Amino acid sequence: MLVVGGLYSICSFAAGIAGNLFAFVLFVSPIPTFRRIIRSKSTEQFSGLPYIYALLNCLICLWYGTPIVSPGIILVFTVNSIGAVFQLVYITIFIIHAEGSKKLTMLGLVLGVFAVFAAIVVISVYLFEPVSRQTFVGYLSVISLICMFASPLFIINLVIKTKSVEYMPFYLSLATFLMSLSFFGYGMFKNDPFISVPNGIGGVLGVIQLVLYFRYSNSGEEPRAPLLDSYA
Repeated sequence: MLVVGGLYSICSFAAGIAGNLFAFVLFVSPIPTFRRIIRSKSTEQFSGLPYIYALLNCLICLWYGTPIVSPGIILVFTVNSIGAVFQLVYITIFIIHAEGSKKLTMLGLVLGVFAVFAAIVVISVYLFEPVSRQTFVGYLSVISLICMFASPLFIINLVIKTKSVEYMPFYLSLATFLMSLSFFGYGMFKNDPFISVPNGIGGVLGVIQLVLYFRYSNSGEEPRAPLLDSYA
């Protein structure tokens, strides 16, 4: 039994580490966009909203992974901590180079994100007991992750309409699939549906993206940077 338990723990840890590594690929994917913003000293037509959404998602999932909410799933905490740092860096660069009205809007949205996160922390700590606290924050994290699926769904719809993978780089689709698959496995090992269910959905979307890529990749067009960046 000890051997089986040890093997189970190793597999769980390996799945979580793999999920962290594949998520890192997604976190660094917007770097070329922000290099362009820095070089041109302008946000041009780029939107900062995906990074606002991603920051809120990372903060909620980070909180879910903390020991005070969900003991034993520290790798959920680590991946979303790293993700939150990346989103803050991207948002800071965006705000620095944005024009006046867009700058103020982004600042207001960032403050709103931290206000919402602070409210979630206070409510979950002071109004809920440990078991119900995990359920409360777990449902919020699932809702947040499902909302983030708007990005891959948008890209999938675009690929089907245009019959082109121009805005769906293969490595991002593969990383999304592998990250979702890894965290689905991690959630299954931890017997945590708040991790396994949304990442299972993400895995299905990843498969659809890969199938569409191979279906339409012979169009002769080079994939561009994605229109929206997704972080699960």
